Amino acid sequence: MGFSRKEEHQAFLDWLLQTIEKEKIELLIVAGDIFDTTTPPNYALELYFNFLTNVAQTSCKKVVIVAGNHDSVAVLQSSKELLKQLNIEVIVTGDETEEEIVPLYDANQELEAIVCGVPFLRDYVVRKSQSAQSLSQKEQTLTLGIQQHYKELYAKALQLKKEKSIPIIATGHLTTLGAKTSDSERDIYIGGTLNLNSNFLAQMFDYTALGHLHINQQVGAVNVYYSGSPIPLSFGESLNKKVNIVTFMQRECEVQKVEIPLYRELVVLKGSKEQILEKLETIKGNKTWIEVRLRDDNIFEANRIIRQRVEELKLTLLALKIETQNAHLEKDDFNVVSLDELTPLEVFYKRLEKENLEDEALKEDLVKSFREILDEVQNR
Repeated sequence: MGFSRKEEHQAFLDWLLQTIEKEKIELLIVAGDIFDTTTPPNYALELYFNFLTNVAQTSCKKVVIVAGNHDSVAVLQSSKELLKQLNIEVIVTGDETEEEIVPLYDANQELEAIVCGVPFLRDYVVRKSQSAQSLSQKEQTLTLGIQQHYKELYAKALQLKKEKSIPIIATGHLTTLGAKTSDSERDIYIGGTLNLNSNFLAQMFDYTALGHLHINQQVGAVNVYYSGSPIPLSFGESLNKKVNIVTFMQRECEVQKVEIPLYRELVVLKGSKEQILEKLETIKGNKTWIEVRLRDDNIFEANRIIRQRVEELKLTLLALKIETQNAHLEKDDFNVVSLDELTPLEVFYKRLEKENLEDEALKEDLVKSFREILDEVQNR
């Protein structure tokens, strides 16, 4: 909505760095979606590289970063070899040209753990394109391809491990069956969903660190976890974000969930104009971001009064959405519309649609008249 989240990301990275030093963390795993866009802004790249440079100077001996579905292959690949010099492994595609097995050694150069760093697996890596396949067949082919990918990596890890009683850790960037999703996640596979159960991963790996879903959660098996996103990525998400600290005694693991300090609260206010105005008075601190969902008979006047009060209180309103109230609600009416996302002309068109006018000439005259009024108001 045009607002930067740089301060929130910086606060999280500062806290994470302090936590790594305090807890003497030896391995950091980031399970995908380093960035939210394939063309991250310069400040985001700067935060990324500064943080990794600082981590390399701590007790953390190894960092494993895998690409997510939001990440650009080119962006992550461009610094891959350079970061390797800092003991930071970046795994981008998982195709046959990329090594996904990351061995971890102790101070005596003894193997102490193995990471199978699996990124978001694109279709071309795990599924051959076949003609005349139904949607369900494509889904099954995709699931089988991903399962086979994990099986092959596990077999390689076993060969490396030999007889040692050390953990084999996997990463993944996908949605497993039974996992809880939030409203700000995008579909990860177009034209197909995975039929992948967390027990499939648990049967092979001693711990699986999953990315993609924004909610910190354990899925099915005792050793399969999503860390979730470090900050809330929509107004509908829980503000209670966490990281997982995993401690191994040989192959047995203990998972400690550590709450991330909340830098900025995201608040949704619902109700009539009077109710919204009353709730605005209770908000403390100018860091809070607000979304209003308004129910009022005179939405334009209510919109003006609410925005005026927000300005007086020096608060930050990101969106004011109108919740339709009608005796006969259609399915589409449950979608709230944000005035911040529409131009005045688009609002007029939407209002005109509700009249169901059959006279096209009248509709053209109304739009023409509205344009004239709009031009006059905007040019004052």
